[in-house]
Amino acid sequence: MPQDDTFLSHLLELRTRLLKCFFIFGVAFCVSYIFSQELFLYLLKPYEKVMSLKHSLESHRLIYTGVTEAFLVYIKVSLFSALFFTFPYFAYHVWMFMAPGLYKHEKKIVVPILASTPLLFLMGALFAYYIVFPLAYEFFLAFEVSQPQGLDIHMETRMSEYLSFVMRLIFAFGLSFELPLLIVILGLLGHLKVEDLKKSWRYVVVGIFTLSAILTPPDILSMIALAIPLIVLYAISIILVYFITKTDS
Repeated sequence: MPQDDTFLSHLLELRTRLLKCFFIFGVAFCVSYIFSQELFLYLLKPYEKVMSLKHSLESHRLIYTGVTEAFLVYIKVSLFSALFFTFPYFAYHVWMFMAPGLYKHEKKIVVPILASTPLLFLMGALFAYYIVFPLAYEFFLAFEVSQPQGLDIHMETRMSEYLSFVMRLIFAFGLSFELPLLIVILGLLGHLKVEDLKKSWRYVVVGIFTLSAILTPPDILSMIALAIPLIVLYAISIILVYFITKTDS
């Protein structure tokens, strides 16, 4: 039957696109693994910078306590790098698969979403890397103690713990910076109105600070560093929804 042929052709197309995505991801993973040590050392730069300015690098080191820990760290770095660099390719195939079944006005929504998602995530990740990391490291390194007579207290971080800390902040900031995109989508679909966004700003601010406290490490600087940009992005979202809904009307 024609409908069965159409359904089967869609499945075959989906299978083909998934195979292409997995192949490109595998290639990106292999290339990333070759440079996994360099990528990890790049993630280590903000920590080294803080250490060199206020502490002695000779008295600190990054350690691994398990036989496979360093290897698994490099695997995780490679996976994250491959996912990050191949996301636009994945988004392209998602768009090509969905486009034939979308209406013209729906295409106008999907294209900006697919284009903005990696850009906003990158902005959040860079903000965490260049602004938040140094603040967080300075806060936690302040608990070290050096004694002329007695035992010194120094932080010796495991590789896996450091990577988990970095990835947690990168994902927290990257995903949080998608807030304007989510609000704009809901506004376009008619679920949010500008008046509602304005009236509920107090509750949103409380929610943002609560979310920031959950996502960031237990220090006030990281929480504020995430909360303030989110509040600014929320204000920008209100402006975007206003102009978009005004144009549609």
